[in-house]
Amino acid sequence: MLNELPIAMQPGQLLARGVSRLMASHGFSGIEEFVPQRGLRVDVMALGPKGEIWIVECKSSRSDFVTDTKWQGYLDWCDRFFWAVDSEFPTDLLPDDSGLIVADGYGGEIMRMPEEIRLAPARRKALMHKFASTAARRLHALRDPAMSGTSD
Repeated sequence: MLNELPIAMQPGQLLARGVSRLMASHGFSGIEEFVPQRGLRVDVMALGPKGEIWIVECKSSRSDFVTDTKWQGYLDWCDRFFWAVDSEFPTDLLPDDSGLIVADGYGGEIMRMPEEIRLAPARRKALMHKFASTAARRLHALRDPAMSGTSD
């Protein structure tokens, strides 16, 4: 199993992997493709050591950003919102009040920290429960592939 070739990843997936590594280096635990609410799927949601919740939306190209109409719906589900892009992305397209991470498949760097807007306590509690449940189901599916059909 260790000698198997890795599955080719799309550019957005590589960004998400680098972002997840960056988050881990800051003491955060991340989940990729997390669904906080029906109709929303964030690229990376990260839970911090003090219970903070960050969302990172990965954009691999100008057209990927321009065609995204859902990202503003993510703002109600986090304390801080970031964009993650590669070093070639035209960052002047991104809103100035959001965070900015420049990343690749191996890591990243926070270039701009957004203002913190704290979640309401009830939403935070529900979101943390869903985060934990999703992480546990995904881990179980790795150990028991027959369970991989269960949904988030």
